[in-house]
Amino acid sequence: MAHVPDDVEPRDLDKVARGELKTLSKENADWVAKHLVMAGRLIEEEPEEAHKHALSAGRRAGRIGVVRETIAITAYTVGDYALTLRELRTYRRITGRDDQLPLMVDSERGLGRPERALELGRSVDVSTLAPAVRVSLAIAMSGARLDLDQPDAALGELEIPQLDRRRAFEYSPALFDAYATVLEDLGRDRDAEEWRTLAERADAALEAHHGDDDRETVEVVEEELELDESWTAEDESVPLEEPAADDVPETDGAAALDGEPVVDGGPALDEEPVVDEEPAADEQPVPADESAGDDEPVTDDEAEHRG
Repeated sequence: MAHVPDDVEPRDLDKVARGELKTLSKENADWVAKHLVMAGRLIEEEPEEAHKHALSAGRRAGRIGVVRETIAITAYTVGDYALTLRELRTYRRITGRDDQLPLMVDSERGLGRPERALELGRSVDVSTLAPAVRVSLAIAMSGARLDLDQPDAALGELEIPQLDRRRAFEYSPALFDAYATVLEDLGRDRDAEEWRTLAERADAALEAHHGDDDRETVEVVEEELELDESWTAEDESVPLEEPAADDVPETDGAAALDGEPVVDGGPALDEEPVVDEEPAADEQPVPADESAGDDEPVTDDEAEHRG
């Protein structure tokens, strides 16, 4: 059983995630919340321990969307792509959400199935996805194309409206960097270097203007960055003047931004430990000899690392 430090409190968990636990008894909800908190705390430095906490939460609350999502994400970090896919399929059924589709596509890649990854990625209308999710999906689809030795198609997957070198959203550095990687594969080293530089500038600009837990949209091609003074949190993006032609690299595929704000499509992995080790009445643990189906919480025995 994964250990939860005494200083971990249920209230440490994100409010949205806590709201999903309201169908549980208070005692059980607190127990599950603490494990989710711990999963979030440990996922970067100790992914295997984070996964154990996620599995512990799954024994008590296997029919809660955020719990299945957390199990999937921690499984991905330890290379168990099959478990990631299974948990995210269940997460989609429970919540009706497609925000973790990029992780599903990447997991198919991890299992050596790039064709299935592309098929899965095309199964959803991308216009229904938040901009950040669209970008993550494009990057995953581009990776699948590279797996199939299709660099030109990989570049095309990334040429989406969010590939705007004049603005920086939270997702921009990763998108610019992925674009540079494909350009390198195509032997276009000069273009790749320019987009790599843009990725670095975008990251630095966002970091410089980061505040109140929200990254604003900023210009990435000027050395001295200034935000439009009329910008408010309600605006979709910061209106910026067109940069001079020699300020940006001339590279194919830079489309106009669709004007949508950054939306965080990541999992609610805020951290919380467990105190009560006894199973709660509303969620019984799965016996050790019983395999967890798509609608049942998983057990520690299923945490074998794959891929």
